[in-house]
Amino acid sequence: MPHESAPADTGRPHTIGEAARLTGLTPKMIRYYESQGLFQPRGRSASGYRLYGEADLHALRFIRSARELGFSLAQIADLTGLWRDRHRASAEVKRLALAHIDALEVKAALLQGMAGTLRTLARRCHGDERPECPILDGIEAQADHSRTKAR
Repeated sequence: MPHESAPADTGRPHTIGEAARLTGLTPKMIRYYESQGLFQPRGRSASGYRLYGEADLHALRFIRSARELGFSLAQIADLTGLWRDRHRASAEVKRLALAHIDALEVKAALLQGMAGTLRTLARRCHGDERPECPILDGIEAQADHSRTKAR
């Protein structure tokens, strides 16, 4: 996600807007990650506003990186727990990563299959002024097949 140029770190606590700019997240996502228990800001101002130090920003960047790799929120909770635990066994981290790789490969195969089906349907379509459309017919046939299969 593109973001504005971040101000240089001043060593002072950052507001949520500054934390968002420094991590490439939106304030809404930061609050969401906090509400999901993935992250807890270390401090609050006298008026109750969240304040973020360097360790907080580092944790938010870690969460963002894990999210960009496609980990679910539950998996990220596990990963952040392991990341913070300096006595963890790397075998557990590897187990999580390998399971995620397997899931990504299954998803990639499904996406390739969908792309292949659509590619075939698109090749059959004349793409002209005629109302006949093999793409819509193919989608309809798939819907009918799914309906019959569900019975």
